[in-house]
Amino acid sequence: MLVIRPITEADYPALMQIAHDSGVGFTSLPTNEQLLRSRIAHSVESFATDTDKPGNEGYLLVMENTETGEVVGTSGLESAVGLESAFYHYHLGKVVHSSQELKLHNTIETLTLCNDYTGAAELCTLFLKECARGGSNGRVLSRFRFLFLAEFSERFGQTVIAEMRGVSCDEGTSPFWQWLEEHFFGMDFPTADYLSGIGNKVFIAELMPRFPIYVNLLSQAAQDVIGLVHHKTLPALKLLQREGFIHRGYVDIFDAGPTVECQLDQIKAVKDSRRMTVKVGEVEQGIGHVACNVDLKNFRATEIDINVDENNNIAILTQQHADALKVTDGDFIRVLAL
Repeated sequence: MLVIRPITEADYPALMQIAHDSGVGFTSLPTNEQLLRSRIAHSVESFATDTDKPGNEGYLLVMENTETGEVVGTSGLESAVGLESAFYHYHLGKVVHSSQELKLHNTIETLTLCNDYTGAAELCTLFLKECARGGSNGRVLSRFRFLFLAEFSERFGQTVIAEMRGVSCDEGTSPFWQWLEEHFFGMDFPTADYLSGIGNKVFIAELMPRFPIYVNLLSQAAQDVIGLVHHKTLPALKLLQREGFIHRGYVDIFDAGPTVECQLDQIKAVKDSRRMTVKVGEVEQGIGHVACNVDLKNFRATEIDINVDENNNIAILTQQHADALKVTDGDFIRVLAL
């Protein structure tokens, strides 16, 4: 069985392997031991923190095969980004150059550096190993986060964002960054991505152009990838779009991948999820759900088949699934139909 649980210090080797496997462009997991251990420690502290408002907490979870003990994926949430270090985006806007006398009217797209998402919650660090990408595992690893948001909503900013990985080749070359590198940075994309991932963002403020960039001055290759996602990220984007996430013109400053957003209480899965009372018993022709318990410090989530007693708001699940979720008769779980 695949169970999602909070990361622990013992998971460091697995997290480093995932950081290697994820490749360039997966900024939230750079291959840096100190940073990864710090990320784990920060998550452990966040799960132990009692709070009723969004702060600097970050929750990193892993998907574990309980039969083998292998960690096959990661998924994370940030309570509120940009509160301690600046959180940068480009915003795609427009300026108009017009002359009544010459009867000329030109609308030009611009990219403006901003910190508009400061305080927003973030869905992040979603990665599933190739060996586990069958069935509904990917959907479960992504969608359980909506149950987490619904159950512990007071801990998160009310705007929820997700940064989608932009276009880059297998060697880590980004067409968008190539133009910035040539004109402003003198630093390749993997290096810039790595520095940002380890929290060294001072160079962004120091070297990034301070005025809006006219998009039509960029190379054609750079213009062509603005707002597009990496081919491996397209399924994740489509899943978020089905949940109500939209792109409002914000793109990543390194690869120009789109950032999508939705208000927490308007996310379809948040609205559709239900808190139900547990009854352990026989399940006949159960309906597939992703489910989680409601205990933050001992959080567990997994895919289960349940029978639903609509009149009494009861979820009937097997003893095996109850054990996986660490619940017994009378406890609460939150469920979402798959």
